[in-house]
Amino acid sequence: MIDIKTAFEKQKQKAVVAFITAGDPTLQDTERYIELLQESGVDAIEIGIPFSDPIAESHFIQEADLRALQNGVCPDDIFNLLEKIDKKVPFIFMTYANPVFFYGYERFFSRCQQAGVAGIIIPDIPFEENAEVKEIAKKYGVAVLDMVAPVSEKRIQKVCQQAEGFVYLLSDMGTFNIGLESAVKNAKQVTATPICKEFDSTVEDAVKIAQYTDGVIIGSAIVKIIAQHGANADAELKKYLNSVVKAVHSVK
Repeated sequence: MIDIKTAFEKQKQKAVVAFITAGDPTLQDTERYIELLQESGVDAIEIGIPFSDPIAESHFIQEADLRALQNGVCPDDIFNLLEKIDKKVPFIFMTYANPVFFYGYERFFSRCQQAGVAGIIIPDIPFEENAEVKEIAKKYGVAVLDMVAPVSEKRIQKVCQQAEGFVYLLSDMGTFNIGLESAVKNAKQVTATPICKEFDSTVEDAVKIAQYTDGVIIGSAIVKIIAQHGANADAELKKYLNSVVKAVHSVK
């Protein structure tokens, strides 16, 4: 597997992490789109394992999960797909506690190792309760990435002190919002782990976020393009990704 830290070491440029839902519209399309993502110059790829109740996702990703599940996509299908892909960047899973638990922690992270998946994000396991998962994942060289909302300096520093891979900074929320720039500064006081944040959709949004963070995450924007064009999204994806990657990589 390719270590996540390599995504942030390319000439010290800002990283682009691209998300795609596995199996939407089909696994064959996902395989082709993953190759397209790598060719576009993204620095890491986040693979969404479809789940029936993805509470932390936008409605676009929720709908993509539903389409994939209706196609019968399961974790074994995704592992089998990733095992045959030639990886040029780090691969990270985005999923929920239920699929991992029922697959079996040891079995799941062993398959991650075999498939070359370097990290995982599990948003419904709180930071205070993820020690067991982190311990087992570590045996197989898989980093469990933490998510944190910019609501308080104390919370940010508590989570970031033990962060690995990269810190997933959530969208602004809460009445005690301290802002993106302050949130990143607070995190940097206690960790050298890179900080990344998802942006809405436009290149301008990505550039603004990259000015403060170590990287940006393209989530719903990719899923929207695939939802609109299905198996024929190649040209639109390439055009969009090239514009984002070029702009973010130029941010100093």
